[in-house]
Amino acid sequence: MIGVGDAAPDFTLEDQFGRKVALGDFKGRRHVLLLFYPLDWTPT
Repeated sequence: MIGVGDAAPDFTLEDQFGRKVALGDFKGRRHVLLLFYPLDWTPT
């Protein structure tokens, strides 16, 4: 379980264009915003 203030583990996902993007690609940047949006037709 990740707690508030903990570093996120490195992971890789595809962006909207199908390109692989890893969290580690942003290492050293000041801020990184992660947004997970469930599809409109999925129950939340």
